[in-house]
Amino acid sequence: MKTLIERFKKDEEGATAIEYGLIAALIAVTIIAALNAVSGSLSKTFSKVSGELDTASK
Repeated sequence: MKTLIERFKKDEEGATAIEYGLIAALIAVTIIAALNAVSGSLSKTFSKVSGELDTASK
């Protein structure tokens, strides 16, 4: 087990395309989750601004 850990420490190969793909997918999922969390309040804000503009233009 110790030799396996030592070999893992010494391994300096770069990330493969699969690893870059996984990182990109994780970032995309995080961005989608964040946008879904914010979209409700953002929609309410735009609706409020739209209503205020309609009232002001009359």
